[in-house]
Amino acid sequence: MNSPSQSVMRAGKKRLVMICLSALWSALMLAGQYLLSPLPNIEVVSLLLMVYTCVFGKWSFAALPVFILGEGFLFGFGTWWFSYLYIWAMLVIVVLFAKRLGVKNPLFWAIISGFYGLVFGFLSSFPYLFMGGPAAMFSYFIGGLTFDFLHAGGNFVLALVLFVPLTKAMKYLSERMGLLQKES
Repeated sequence: MNSPSQSVMRAGKKRLVMICLSALWSALMLAGQYLLSPLPNIEVVSLLLMVYTCVFGKWSFAALPVFILGEGFLFGFGTWWFSYLYIWAMLVIVVLFAKRLGVKNPLFWAIISGFYGLVFGFLSSFPYLFMGGPAAMFSYFIGGLTFDFLHAGGNFVLALVLFVPLTKAMKYLSERMGLLQKES
């Protein structure tokens, strides 16, 4: 029988492992963003964040601050950076909600990812509302629509092809590490 102190130690060890994993997730998202940065709005961050959230739930929030700060240090702290403070958390919330509903269909996840890519520019335009008013926000949004369509297409295809294998691999590795219970 386990003593209460052993349970606390086990919980503390799991928390430490999860914190370390969230740092690794941040690094993977940052590396993916950097490697694909020459392509217009083609990125793996949305896909990876969806996979992390589907496997580890709310723990995926832990990866966001390091990723967002890393983005600022890597690409500069421009106006776009402020939108990252809420945009990525919104994706995690949407995925948590869909996960709670028990959605398993890969096409659904690809649609979510594609739709997120489509609205990304609109969500990014909110800082311009406060800086220049509705006209600035609208012009920023309209000026980026071409990129939003590319973003939507890239997200859709990547999620359709990679969401299921990445999720299975993440679950398998997590079960092997003792972080998750094996699903029956």
